[in-house]
Amino acid sequence: MKIALFSDIHANIDALKPVLNDIEQNKPDAVYCLGDLVGYAPYPNEVVQLIRSYRIPVIAGNYDQGVGLASDDCGCAYKTKEDESRGVDSITYTNRIISPENRAYLRSLPAHLRLEFGVNGNPWNMLMVHGSPRKINEYLFEDRENKSLLRMMLKADCHVMAFGHTHKPYHKAIEDENGEMRHAINIGSVGKPKDGDPRACYAMLEWVQDLDLKDSDGLSVEFIRVEYDVEKAAKSVEGSQLPNEFADMLRNGG
Repeated sequence: MKIALFSDIHANIDALKPVLNDIEQNKPDAVYCLGDLVGYAPYPNEVVQLIRSYRIPVIAGNYDQGVGLASDDCGCAYKTKEDESRGVDSITYTNRIISPENRAYLRSLPAHLRLEFGVNGNPWNMLMVHGSPRKINEYLFEDRENKSLLRMMLKADCHVMAFGHTHKPYHKAIEDENGEMRHAINIGSVGKPKDGDPRACYAMLEWVQDLDLKDSDGLSVEFIRVEYDVEKAAKSVEGSQLPNEFADMLRNGG
């Protein structure tokens, strides 16, 4: 079985279109979006409408939640006052141009999605969140200790925990006290990568029919990078009322 996961489009329609085309060519059995459809780029309505036209199940990101509630707070963490000021500009702009219908859609999105599987009579779960099971805007970076991720997965009763929010992809297979593998997967970002690679990113999960939970290789996770017209996307930001710094972030993958 193959499942495609993507997240953090952030109103970048130029990145989303080739990603959806690439996903179709890879023919997964299911596709899910882990949130943050809007913010930082000038096409929030177009992104929401395109994803809805594909009928892709979506959970709320922190930015979706903020815009859905017409709030001026996106729940983001900023390192400097300049970053915070640009963030305020971004959500103010998005709130101004989002349509009432799309705002209502963002407000209706669920917080989590859970898939329950039965493998050789033994159930196991896959949990999809935006930030973490605890908070929509919690950052789970790759340097998070394995024991912390494991505690989180045990408390959430999941063998696979997929999430986004940091815009930096990684996969950790962590063995629990029963010798079973728990998988923490950050699926990266479609529209605003922050790992130094400006290409759009999504994840493809694939496992054998009879998954052995004690086999660390039983679940394959591939991070797929998709080329898109980054300069076009950057120019669209510069042609809007958004801060030009967002355009440079697209060009630099940061």
